[in-house]
Amino acid sequence: MTVSFETVTLVPGPVEQVFDLSLDVDLHQASMASSDEHIVGGVATGGMRLGDTVTWRARHFGIWWTMTSTISAYERPGRFVDEQVRGPFRRFRHEHLFEVADGGTRMTDLIEFDAPFGPLGRLVERVGLGRHLRHLIELRNAELVRAFSDGTHPA
Repeated sequence: MTVSFETVTLVPGPVEQVFDLSLDVDLHQASMASSDEHIVGGVATGGMRLGDTVTWRARHFGIWWTMTSTISAYERPGRFVDEQVRGPFRRFRHEHLFEVADGGTRMTDLIEFDAPFGPLGRLVERVGLGRHLRHLIELRNAELVRAFSDGTHPA
């Protein structure tokens, strides 16, 4: 069963810079420090572009997971999509949308996924997988906001 959710975040920076920093694997890695997420393959530092892949290893729910994602759509500065090509989900798709807004950029994250492991995965989804994924997206977005709020983003 496909599960989806949306988050909207106002980032106090210009749309082009917010778009670029959203593709930065170093920022992503910093935002996921609580799950020991780190890169084990693909793009190792900096920004990603269309067709690039990165493989992450992280600990969630006390278990180590590995997931490879690719940038499957790239329309700077308005939209990009990353999708799992190998990993724990039956399907995972994350569409990022960027619009100029008062005071910065309105960033919308559209997440669609099919839980892994058939009936067991559906049970895991019911007890909190969707909430956990939403929390991870919110952590990443808070790191973006922080980067622009405190001036640590690249010029």
